[in-house]
Amino acid sequence: MMSHSGNGAALPHRRPLVRTPLPGPKAAAVVERDAELISPSYTRSYPFVMARGERVWVWDVDDNLYLDMTAGIAVTSTGHAHPRVVAAVQEQATRFLHMSGTDFYYELQIRLAERLNAIAPGEAPKRVFYTNSGAESVEAALKLARYVTGRPRVLAFIGAFHGRTMGALSLTGSKPIHRRGFAPLVPEVIHVPYAYCYRCPVNLSYPECRVACLDWIEEQVFAHLSAPDEVAAIVVEPIQGEGGYIVPPPDFLPKLRALCDRHGILLIADEIQTGIGRTGRWFAVEHWNVVPDIICVAKGIANGLPLGAIIAPRELMRWPAGAHANTFGGNPLACAAALATLDVIEEEGLLENARRQGRRLVDGLRALAERHGVIGDVRGVGLMVGAELVSDRASRRPAPELRDRLVHACFRRGLLVLGAGTNVIRFMPALNVREEEIDLALELLDDALSEVVGS
Repeated sequence: MMSHSGNGAALPHRRPLVRTPLPGPKAAAVVERDAELISPSYTRSYPFVMARGERVWVWDVDDNLYLDMTAGIAVTSTGHAHPRVVAAVQEQATRFLHMSGTDFYYELQIRLAERLNAIAPGEAPKRVFYTNSGAESVEAALKLARYVTGRPRVLAFIGAFHGRTMGALSLTGSKPIHRRGFAPLVPEVIHVPYAYCYRCPVNLSYPECRVACLDWIEEQVFAHLSAPDEVAAIVVEPIQGEGGYIVPPPDFLPKLRALCDRHGILLIADEIQTGIGRTGRWFAVEHWNVVPDIICVAKGIANGLPLGAIIAPRELMRWPAGAHANTFGGNPLACAAALATLDVIEEEGLLENARRQGRRLVDGLRALAERHGVIGDVRGVGLMVGAELVSDRASRRPAPELRDRLVHACFRRGLLVLGAGTNVIRFMPALNVREEEIDLALELLDDALSEVVGS
């Protein structure tokens, strides 16, 4: 079985999905209370108020049904309420909820570390440090890199998103709103161009460019800003997420790995959004046969429970007791959910399904681009797919307002999608999405595009 339904019945996949005006009365009441009680710093894309979900289908509090192409921002990798994950959490909840994994031992952490050792790229035996989120994983990787190298500086990429805590925020280069008002940030971070071929930062074309954007590091940074032996690490998303679902060319990561090797610099792969099967491999770096020194994990690892980790060779993760720790990292409920999630991905063939359905989604979006000139570029690997919207293809001028209208038009049709970058709409459904659900998402998107382009 690749999918599940709590009542054993086939889940619906035909319109209409939304039965009441949006937002419905119950949802509107929740939104009003939220505005009074919850921090306004959260980014609420539209007034969806979740009540329950099954796999890629969710119902709001007014009992409207939606097709979810967000998976909670690539988190519910085996879908909403997968029965095997739910059962694992329920069973663990009857045993114990917490006994600080910082100060005491429990077997679930060890079992999960063994599984992560088995799926992480590279032959060297590894150690795992557990966190509660992606940002915490990035913070831990940053600290470890500085500790073991004794070097002060770190390089990150323009367009990157690594989180909003102070160290992770210092590496983030996605949008000014993330950084505005929080200076001074963690010092000694230098941002360099990412291989965004649709909008090349050095105004060249691949493959003739030979990934010249990476030459910037040695020709500019090492020549003018920092000697390479002062750089502890380079932090990279194998595919940029929040920056716009930007897939680099095939030479990019191997060339970056070689640069790090030449100068004794650690390569940190932020696999928080790309990892745990999202791209059809356990980790996205596997598509380019690259082995990072440190891998940051979160999001899809525990199917919705707060869990993150960094994975590094034993010889690298050698900091002493007390150098870094936390209270809740590797929580037993989250570890139980993660073990069940990995089992489901492996045993239900979800890596292959992600590759197959991702190809179907990309092909469908490119077919839509033939009819809608506002789709300037379609890119993605596995079930991490983005469509970039432009005012016209000749100028490639970004169309962020159109993108925002399109996201809302999809919502009104019962399709949940989110934006990325300034003008990209992204698709990141659960890894067990079916082909008829991909087709329905494309049908609803086509309808929404006809509305917003016409307006």
